[in-house]
Amino acid sequence: MMIKPYLFAGAVTVGLVTGCATENNRVPEPTYETAAKSDFVASNYRVADALIEQFRSGADGGPLIVATVVNIDALDQSSTLGRLISEQISARFSQRGFSMIEMKFRSNVYMRKGEGELVLTREIAELARVNKAQAVILGSYGTSGSAVYVNMKIVQPGSNYVLAAYDYVLPANGEIRSMLSRANR
Repeated sequence: MMIKPYLFAGAVTVGLVTGCATENNRVPEPTYETAAKSDFVASNYRVADALIEQFRSGADGGPLIVATVVNIDALDQSSTLGRLISEQISARFSQRGFSMIEMKFRSNVYMRKGEGELVLTREIAELARVNKAQAVILGSYGTSGSAVYVNMKIVQPGSNYVLAAYDYVLPANGEIRSMLSRANR
């Protein structure tokens, strides 16, 4: 069977046009510039700043501990999102002059593979006592179809008094969903 030249040319043209359309419709790789425009870090820094503003009057100068932000529906689980929020909150407190205890270097602290520095209510007082911390920063997140709701608190060990609290919302965009999907790793 012989292929007619005009059919062959038409097939090649359709293939080229389809190939070009696919190339032009691809989402470009993020650059350092576009990644730097992400509001994720700035949002977490604003949260830390708001907590600091509320807490300043009650601060006695001792160090603070930041617990891993956990899933509100499973308090013994976190994700990349929860761990990054915790890291960024800790970084901002440190930038603002607070002494922060880095729990990842402590061998006598409850650590669960893939979870980070989870702190359950019954452990807060002991962790703070051992580390001479004046307070513990902790938080939780819950997801909905279009948003992730985050609650952050500064809690006084022993009494469990909430010294500062802040709620905020993150969009459930591709970036955030990706961090949520990497739970317990």
